[in-house]
Parts: sequence; structure tokens; C-alpha cells
Amino acid sequence: MRYFMPTPVHHQLGLVCLGVGLQHGALPTVGPRVLDHHVAVVVSAGSGWFEGADGVRRPVTAPALLWLTPGVPHHYGASRDAGWDESFVDFTGPAVAAYTELGYIDPDRPVVALTDTVTARAAIGRITRAAQPGNPLLEVETSAAVHELLVALRRARADTAGDADPVLRALARDAFLPLSVAEHAARHGMTAAELRAVVRRAAGASPKDYLLGIRLGRAKELLVGTELSVAAVARRVGYDDPAYFNRLFTRRVGIAPGRFREQQGRAAPGGWSDAIPDPRHPPTIRSTPPAVT
Repeated sequence: MRYFMPTPVHHQLGLVCLGVGLQHGALPTVGPRVLDHHVAVVVSAGSGWFEGADGVRRPVTAPALLWLTPGVPHHYGASRDAGWDESFVDFTGPAVAAYTELGYIDPDRPVVALTDTVTARAAIGRITRAAQPGNPLLEVETSAAVHELLVALRRARADTAGDADPVLRALARDAFLPLSVAEHAARHGMTAAELRAVVRRAAGASPKDYLLGIRLGRAKELLVGTELSVAAVARRVGYDDPAYFNRLFTRRVGIAPGRFREQQGRAAPGGWSDAIPDPRHPPTIRSTPPAVT
């Protein structure tokens, strides 16, 4: 176990790591206790139990996540027979509120089933490696790893693994069609309320905001990467009324589409593509060989 004391300046990073630990076996019972910060406890192997503020004792079977939230009593422990493999990260910061609103942290569900713990343990491993005596980058490296950990835990949640992915892919595919949320829902055999629940759980946003993010993100790419007029860009992303698109873009982005284009520079040389590079085989820039004299 290692514990840290980030400075007020480091808190401005949004999240700061207060401590990290790796334990396994028949561990002592924790609590009952109350903390003033968040802790993510990742159980990679074994089983045990968790008791929250409601006094109900819930079984915990790996892979699983325990959320310990500030001001909420908790009490938990590994099974006496086999124990469990546990890693934990203590953290706090102003960004916690945003992660909670987006559904990455769920105070109402202290025990969360996971599909695996590989990526989460990798992020925790980065924290433990950064926690070397005298590391001048300790607070910044561990802060970045906490952000990464929350994303990894969100991806590994068993309740959203697989079932929401086809819905989000279909919404992304159809984002530029003139469809209402109810019409999108009907395509999936859902009510609008059911679609909202799936998208909120999977993406931390309403279907309307999820679709809008895709549309405006593509609009930005077209404005920067092509010489299409603003009206043509509007039509490409699903808006037949350029004036409405202009107002919407300005309200959401903060500047008008034309000004955004000017600010970002000129059209990309060699044209524009919507192909996403394979991270396993990133494109390389080949330098021009020197002229033979």
C-alpha cells in the first residue's frame, strides 16, 4: 500500500490519486467505516461479501468492483476459506461529479459485476509503478491513471457489455438521417424511454445528445478537412436548414461554423478521409529522400 499527498495545484487536474494497494488471500475484514473520498476496489479472483448503508449483505464474486463513496458506511471482506485478489485506488477531485453524472461512478450500486479486470489492473499497475520514491511526476502520472481506470471500469461493466454496442453502432450509422428519437427507437423494437435508458447506461448521454455529438463532430471534420460550403456541410450532417445548423453549431461549439473553419486552418492537403486508422498499424510519414547530386 502507498498513500500520497497531492497539492492544491494537482487537484486542478480534476482527479488525484490518494493511495493504491494490492492484496490477496484471506484478508482482514474492512469496516464498518465511513470515508471522505472515493475508492475503487477491484476484485480479480475469489469471493467475499459487501454490506452497505442499507445493512444488506451482498455476495461478491470475481471479477467485480466495489464502489466506496464518501459519507456512506460500508463493511466488506473476503471469504475465510479462499480469500480474494484485491487491488484498490483511493481518489478524489472535482471531476468526480462529472464522472458520476455520466454514469462511470454509480453510488447507488456499490457492487458491480465486471467482465474482466485486465485493463483496470493495467491502469492500477501504472499507479504502482509511478509510486516510486522521488518520482517528480508522481501526482500527474497517477492522476492520468485514475482517469484511465474509470474508463476501463466503465468498459468492463457486465451490465452493458455487448448488449448496448449494436444500438450505439446503429445510432452512429443512422445519425445523419432525419429521424426522431422515437423513430430510432422503433428501428430497434424499443420505446423511446427504453432507448433512452440503454444509451444513457452505455454512453452517459441522452440519445439526442449522443446523436448531436456525432453530427457536430463530423461537421467539424468537414469544415476543417474540406472546402464544402457551410450549407453543404449542414446537409451532409442532416440539417436541411443552414440557418438552423449555424445557430445550433454556434450555441454548442461557441463560435460560428465559418469562424471555426478560419480558426482551425485550411483544408487538409491531399483531401479528407473519414477512415479511422488502425491503432495497431498507424500511418507513417515518409520523409522525401535527399536529392542525388
